[in-house]
Amino acid sequence: MAVEVGDAAPDFELKDQHGTPVRLSDFQGRKNVVLVFYPLAFSGVCTGELCEIRDELPTLGGDDVQVLAVSVDSMFALRTWADQEKYQFPLLADFWPHGGTAQRYGVFDEERGVAERGTFIIDTEGVVRWKVVNAVADARDLAEYRKALAEL
Repeated sequence: MAVEVGDAAPDFELKDQHGTPVRLSDFQGRKNVVLVFYPLAFSGVCTGELCEIRDELPTLGGDDVQVLAVSVDSMFALRTWADQEKYQFPLLADFWPHGGTAQRYGVFDEERGVAERGTFIIDTEGVVRWKVVNAVADARDLAEYRKALAEL
């Protein structure tokens, strides 16, 4: 079942690359969230997308926006990747149950066992205000994130 614009975003708790639990609801009332699902750490398209987010983060809404990036990778793989690429936002491990959060958002590719490229912009009230889902091989356009955030 896919999460659609106007739906309450399903809450979740996942560990980040440092092993710290992160809950979506922790940001409610404080920050808009850009929730980015991606297939796998260290892959070319994923690295390109997350490096672009890293480099453009200050222009995405400043202190009012929190990026949360989610994949089925283990916390240990995410830590190595984050250190290598100098990602400062949380990389969340949807490792076990395998892809459980991606499944709840309707962006899990059962055949490949990874998340599709789904992005959800969630407002401070916890409501999905924008979404895009691309095929595993298709990168997303960061300009679309900026436009959607500007409309909040």
